[in-house]
Amino acid sequence: MKTVLFCKRPYSFSILRPIHNESIRLGDDVMWYIDPEIVDRFPFKEDSHYTTSLQEIYDFKSDAIFVPGNVVPHYLRGVKTQIFHGLAGEKKGHFRIRNYFDLYLTQGPYFTNRFNELASKHGDFDVMETGWSKLDDLFLQKENFNTEKTNLLEKHEAKEIILYAPTFSPSLTSAEVLSDEIIALSKNKDYLIMVKFHDLMNEKVKALYHEIARSIENIVILDDPNISKYLILSDLMISDTSSVVYEFLLLDKPVITFKSSSDNIKWTNIETPDILCETVGAVMNSDINQEERKWIINNYHPLRDGKSAQRMIEAVKQWLSHNSVPEKRKLSFLRKWKVNKKYGKVKK
Repeated sequence: MKTVLFCKRPYSFSILRPIHNESIRLGDDVMWYIDPEIVDRFPFKEDSHYTTSLQEIYDFKSDAIFVPGNVVPHYLRGVKTQIFHGLAGEKKGHFRIRNYFDLYLTQGPYFTNRFNELASKHGDFDVMETGWSKLDDLFLQKENFNTEKTNLLEKHEAKEIILYAPTFSPSLTSAEVLSDEIIALSKNKDYLIMVKFHDLMNEKVKALYHEIARSIENIVILDDPNISKYLILSDLMISDTSSVVYEFLLLDKPVITFKSSSDNIKWTNIETPDILCETVGAVMNSDINQEERKWIINNYHPLRDGKSAQRMIEAVKQWLSHNSVPEKRKLSFLRKWKVNKKYGKVKK
């Protein structure tokens, strides 16, 4: 199978990489499309076939295109396969059908059931539950960083690691309003606080935290685009309405959010910033939400064997066994115009 991995954002590297590795293992022909604006950050140049040219992708004439974003050019050949960039079903647009995709590969029953309803309504795409490729490493490497964690705690003379991972959306992020509370939390030297920003976080906010970290030894800013290792290393997460909350919960560890808009809050959520420090202390002492987390695990991503990328590839090949390779998608004039404006045209 000739496969394209369609990558527009740095956070997609870790979503698509397991599919790349599994495809290579199977002997498939794989090409990455990397947006020119992020190619300098692409970490797999040495062992990957990649391009920044949509013309080259068009000429490649793929059988399948895996897309963690919302849009893919309609004129590219292949099964246009939506694999999602997060687990936050409450976020605006997660269940919006934009007509670009032939196949939706879902993470768990919560998503599968909704997309099956939409498939029945629209009638021009299929849905298969495979799990999410990004989480393969999370499940397979759970025990790989024990020594690194021990060394980190010894270096900072701390007892627990707290990961603060706010979302970037101005209407949802807690980054600015919690900055003073993160400083206050750092006064407890038992805590090593690691801060991981979304790729699209406001630069002024990032600069604020870098300034804070320069003067506080137990606050560390993470620059690695792949958050999985830090989810494994951490004992507790602080966030807001971010998809990464669910990734952490799938490791069966406690979360505290600030004003989360989730429809399925199975963790500790606070509405005022001034109680953050005492809430962290309480949750560290008593993990009261452990039973509730089981609902998230069972409904959001029950497949925990680290083989989601394998299932994704198998799902596409199964689809192709019953359908011809799509040469393009039928779109409205307006959507075609938007694609051409965003990506440009290719020579056919």
